[in-house]
Amino acid sequence: MEARDPELKKELDATLHARRELGVEYDSALVESFLEKVEQRLDGTVDRRVRRRLAEQQMAEARGGARPKSAEANFGERFGFGIISLVLAIPLSAIAVANADLEGLVVAWFGIVGVNAVHAARGWPWQRRPQRDQSDWED
Repeated sequence: MEARDPELKKELDATLHARRELGVEYDSALVESFLEKVEQRLDGTVDRRVRRRLAEQQMAEARGGARPKSAEANFGERFGFGIISLVLAIPLSAIAVANADLEGLVVAWFGIVGVNAVHAARGWPWQRRPQRDQSDWED
């Protein structure tokens, strides 16, 4: 087994060595001590990660780059897509009626509505999947 944190491995070895020397009556104290060290290590890792993410967000905002999209930010995209769909619906409807009468018109509008529905559903919260970064044990 490969140790990811050599300091914790040394602490565990020292705790096990102390257990052998001190005996079973000190087990709970030794385990608590080791777990405190593990907790401190995890807290440090989480703190570093939070600071790094905050710094990355601040840098992105300072550069005017990728800000988190909000509902207001998506309004222009949705509005523009709706307008383009309606503008393109006119020639599509004319072509569909000229070639296949009422059935062609119905098929064309089902397609237009379907494309708009898929575009609208793309921003729904349950459609978003969180991105997984690296493991919680890695820096």
